Amino acid sequence: MAKEVDMSTKYDPTSVEAGMYKKWLDEDVFKPNGNPEAKPYSIVLPPPNVTGKLHLGHAWNTTLQDMLIRQKRMQGYDTVWIPGMDHAGIATQAKVEAMLNEQGISRYDLGREKFVDKVWEWKDDFADTIHKQWAKLGLSLDYSRERFTLDDGLSKAVRKVFVDLYNQGLIYRGEYIINWDPKARTALSDIEVIHKDDQGAFYHVKYPFADDTKFNGKDYIEIATTRPETMMGDTAVAVNPSDERYKDLVGKKVVVPLVNRTIPIIADQYVDPEFGTGMVKITPAHDPNDFKVGNRHDLKRINTMNEDATMNENAGKYEGMDRFDARKAMVKDLKDQGLMIKIDPIVHSVGHSERTGVQVEARLSTQWFVKMKPLAQKAMENQKTKDSVNFIPERFEHTFMQWMENVHDWVISRQLWWGHRIPAWYNNQTGKIYVGENAPKDPENWTQDPDVLDTWFSSALWPFTTLGWPDTDSKDYQRYFPTNTLVTGYDLVFFWISRMIFQSLHFTGKRPFKNVLLHGLIRDEHGVKMSKSLGNGIDPMDVIDQYGADALRWCLSTGTTPGQDMKFSYSKVESAWNFVNKIWNASRYVIMNLGDMKQPKLPAQSEWNLADRWILSKLNHVVNHVTEEYDKFNFGEANRSLYDFIWNDFCDWYIEMSKEILTGSDEVAKENTRNILAYVLDQILRLLQPVMPFVTEKIWLSMPHVGKSLVVAYYPVNHDEFNDSQAESDMNHLIDVIKAVRNIRSEVNAPLSSPVDILVKTDDPELKKVLKDNSDYIDRFGHPNKLEIGADINIPKLAMTSVITDAEISIPLDELIDLNDEKTRLQKEVQKFEAEVQRAQKKLANKKFVENAPEAVVNEQKEKQQDNENKLKAVQIRLKDVEDALNK
Repeated sequence: MAKEVDMSTKYDPTSVEAGMYKKWLDEDVFKPNGNPEAKPYSIVLPPPNVTGKLHLGHAWNTTLQDMLIRQKRMQGYDTVWIPGMDHAGIATQAKVEAMLNEQGISRYDLGREKFVDKVWEWKDDFADTIHKQWAKLGLSLDYSRERFTLDDGLSKAVRKVFVDLYNQGLIYRGEYIINWDPKARTALSDIEVIHKDDQGAFYHVKYPFADDTKFNGKDYIEIATTRPETMMGDTAVAVNPSDERYKDLVGKKVVVPLVNRTIPIIADQYVDPEFGTGMVKITPAHDPNDFKVGNRHDLKRINTMNEDATMNENAGKYEGMDRFDARKAMVKDLKDQGLMIKIDPIVHSVGHSERTGVQVEARLSTQWFVKMKPLAQKAMENQKTKDSVNFIPERFEHTFMQWMENVHDWVISRQLWWGHRIPAWYNNQTGKIYVGENAPKDPENWTQDPDVLDTWFSSALWPFTTLGWPDTDSKDYQRYFPTNTLVTGYDLVFFWISRMIFQSLHFTGKRPFKNVLLHGLIRDEHGVKMSKSLGNGIDPMDVIDQYGADALRWCLSTGTTPGQDMKFSYSKVESAWNFVNKIWNASRYVIMNLGDMKQPKLPAQSEWNLADRWILSKLNHVVNHVTEEYDKFNFGEANRSLYDFIWNDFCDWYIEMSKEILTGSDEVAKENTRNILAYVLDQILRLLQPVMPFVTEKIWLSMPHVGKSLVVAYYPVNHDEFNDSQAESDMNHLIDVIKAVRNIRSEVNAPLSSPVDILVKTDDPELKKVLKDNSDYIDRFGHPNKLEIGADINIPKLAMTSVITDAEISIPLDELIDLNDEKTRLQKEVQKFEAEVQRAQKKLANKKFVENAPEAVVNEQKEKQQDNENKLKAVQIRLKDVEDALNK
């Protein structure tokens, strides 16, 4: 008799998940196991920005990490997963400024100190939100080790790194053309600039000669520019020294329109004589290439714009105008003065700020830079050693190496108030620079650099600073660094991964992580990238509210292939919920039938029946396969094999077969079946725990078990004694017979309630014995009026037949069958088996296949061919019998 269990008849994620995360935290199951003999395994969480709520991409990323750390924890590793958040300088400051702007307040109204206080308030609010989201996702993070990129320990490490690099000559301060965000009023690195196609124009302008020089009969040269607003900063016109057209013009002077300043014509290899007129204006303060030309020719640098991209005093009458308004005004004036030759509309690629979206300016500015060549060289050399970083998929190593080979010096200063203040001070009297981890001893005589460091400067140190560096004697640093696996998006190879690698190698002498697992972007079901502007974004917390965290996690991890984007849809989550519900109901059935069992104990192997031997052999295969696929980071493949085993083998077959025994009178057989049901379910829950932590814990706690939590239970391992290929073969035959009977019943619409005669014809004595020994199962699933199994069975003409390997299953249906329908069905079967035979023959006729394929693969093809030939022959005989019956 089934016992009462505290499990609802339908899976309800809300009640299952309620209080579970707090229970885990209270029991400290997410902390390292403290076993010095255990092998360490560490992951640092890619720190989310404190700019808002986590999105679906975060849910995907963190689910994969949680699966890894949960499995390793169960496998006995001394695991640690370190959480943390990133201050995200420009992004967070932009968010807070936007919030204040809605209140009519600017950061300048507040001043630096009060503004930073406001950002800390923002950070605390959103950190609390992120903590709740991590809990809702079930992430097994060790909060006792949580870090923030602006906390005291990390700030100390950042200062040390800056000072050391400066003292080593790898950080320098200089005036260069940099990418400038006029909205955030800060410098940007190259990879923080997104290029987009914009409507623009080539403005062809007359630059008159300063004297009576003529060129092609004209008293001017023609210069084409896309940015007339920078003309006020022109300091030369350049031609290629090999361009015969202009060799006599080199050294001549022309007048810059609108400003009437005289500039020289110079020769420089930079100019492409094939592009446009072969003459270009040189504006050293507003173009990176022009800046280099200017340095070679000692040209003056004239900056014509303010920080907010309005025109400055060097722009003359246009001072104070927005850059684009100034462009319109200049174009009008050039037309009015007869200096505009023509305007050609174009579409060209223009840089925009990744954070604020505004068009970036190339601006002359004094900034701090990291000299990248030596650091990049060390990172590239390390990839040739046994301690290289393993990229998954491997193709992204090429992306990494290519960027390192072509890397530019990294501008690390940002004109922001939120972030790590640059540890440099300028003497108020002498202007001398002091760089140090601590302020000068006489701070009243020094002024600290107002800039902060690029966010990526501190996050590049994340893998080792979170573990205690620069204190290299730190227990965590000694125990868990280098970390094992970093999981992140492939879009961060340049931004973050590369910087972590070269900083770690430089400061610790070690790679930051052994593996970096890269995933793609989350897209909607139509393959479109999710974004707020398109309205196709999905909040993972909404999905959890509707379907539960386990269903979302299963959906995200099953749909994943390393390095590929993922299409997300609610239908996939619904399918995942159905699977969780299937597990819930199967578990409920098992637990209801365990009686007073204290702990599952497998019966002696000699007492296992065919179904027992088969399910344990299949279980062993899935344990090995899932473990192997996790090691390869193929979570999707691991989940698919788990799904097939749980839904098909365990639920649809073994549980159904167990009912035959549990409703019988053999008490020993019942006890054996209960124990195997409990054991297999227990192993399934352990295999599922990394991906479905909530529902598996809830079920496991309802079972006879020893241990406080499934989170720290042992992960399933291989059992050679479970492998039983004969049991698998025998059970496959038995299942094929049952399926054949079901299919025949379905085709003639004969329900199980109507008993039919079932005839199984086979010449194989072993198969005959297997089917007879397990005829109870055929009785249960086929509901025969009479069951005959043997070689000499007379199959009546009016019967439906199905051919399986080594057997022919027939059901006489005198009153139900239509011979013409049966003839049509058998003709289709003949065509099917003929195609299979031809496919195998074609493959075996291929010399390359036979000579190069492994012997086992070739033999498998030969066996398939023989099997299908036997089936074809049996079907052809049945077809002839039916045709003879019709012709009578």
